[in-house]
Amino acid sequence: MKFNRRKFIKTSGIASAGWMIVPRHVLGGKGYVPPSDRLQIAGIGVGGRGAGILRNAAMTGKAEIVALCDVDDRRAANTFNAVPKAAKYKDFRVMYEKQKDIDAVMIATPDHTHAVAAIPAMEMGKHVYVEKPLTHNIREARLLTEAAIKYNVTTQMGNQGASSEGVRILKEWLQAGLIGDVHTVHCFTNRPIWPQGVPRPTDKHSVPEGLDWDLWLGPAPMRDYHPSYLPFKWRGWWDYGTGALGDMGCHILHPPFEALGLGYPVDVEASVGQVYVDDFLINDFDGTCPPSSIVRFTFPEREEQPSVRLIWYDGGMMPPRPEEMDDDDTFASSGGVIMEGSRGKILCDTYAANPRLLPTHLNDYINIEPTLPRIEGSHQQNWIESCMNGTKATSDFSIAGPLTETVLMGNLAIRSHEYKELKPGRKRGDWDPYAFPGRKVLKWDGSNMRITNHEKANEFVTREYRSGWEI
Repeated sequence: MKFNRRKFIKTSGIASAGWMIVPRHVLGGKGYVPPSDRLQIAGIGVGGRGAGILRNAAMTGKAEIVALCDVDDRRAANTFNAVPKAAKYKDFRVMYEKQKDIDAVMIATPDHTHAVAAIPAMEMGKHVYVEKPLTHNIREARLLTEAAIKYNVTTQMGNQGASSEGVRILKEWLQAGLIGDVHTVHCFTNRPIWPQGVPRPTDKHSVPEGLDWDLWLGPAPMRDYHPSYLPFKWRGWWDYGTGALGDMGCHILHPPFEALGLGYPVDVEASVGQVYVDDFLINDFDGTCPPSSIVRFTFPEREEQPSVRLIWYDGGMMPPRPEEMDDDDTFASSGGVIMEGSRGKILCDTYAANPRLLPTHLNDYINIEPTLPRIEGSHQQNWIESCMNGTKATSDFSIAGPLTETVLMGNLAIRSHEYKELKPGRKRGDWDPYAFPGRKVLKWDGSNMRITNHEKANEFVTREYRSGWEI
């Protein structure tokens, strides 16, 4: 690891939107860390969520923010102003070429540019923190998993529940056999909270001043700028985002995935909400994710554990309310997990928060001693500590890569609804009562990243990259 001997700037704690962080150990005294022992960090995508993860990294006093990169001067303005001595860039490729003092990179761009920003950093030996989902497609997730091993760098995906106490409590309960053998898991979210299943915009808009639209598109196809895509709303368009499942799956699936050791699923099926435009049923959504979906995964037996059926719900779809819940019990409407075992059920909220047995009065009788170490500080701080001491972060790519592959494999089933064979002479939008595609159970070969019984779905395992952005 390289260390820069420059004096650490006091503004490494980010100031924006009315808040300022200048920890005591930055100013000196107890806990003071000299500049020579601090990680030199670059942020890529530093507005919105990017500002938050940089702030948490700076709070350790063990990180110096030396470079900031964002394609949108407007979104990045607060962060740029908060760290005035950091070098500023629009193109991370230029930053990698010119900025030689970077030890680690934190990436919080839209999904479609995660991999293209992370892979060259890892090739240069930089530690990387990448927001969830780890990548935009399955092949990219596999590439990042392999690159972490090849280049021996410290990695972390931004699913902060992986550093929570809740996921450790859940794992301890399952290891103690509190609910017996788990056979069914329900995962649900209130997402999308952005538009999905909407018509493709056709009106013209000028690119806002300060936004480099070509760089924002990156590997995605060239398309005219439209405010329907950004900020935030890009999550509902397949070119840039991964829908409700991609956005929240790495949070909500992580607790059962980690606690049960699920690995790759063997099959998946999905049903999606319907959309009507001008009196016609639209099945391919013209590039936008459907408004709602239910996805069913099957995971094989593991050693002495039975196979698991995991069902995902989004867009207002919800699992049945467990009959063991009392009338006054809150059923986490914003998202959560229900795990059904041979001897009972566990309910927890998003990020593995607040795990509890059902019925809830049984929680008064739990007496299981903690056996797993707890994480001090934030998820970002856990990564900083891991970079400094060479330990494994809580959601490093050996965990985050297969988890992301599993989440995005569910999108193969969702996206398979988009394609239908139109009868001769028909075009998209023509009314056809038989056009809605039949639901398929897709058979998945996880090791080879391949659907074995529906070739059309395999085109979504990767993507076509715009010239100059190939990986």
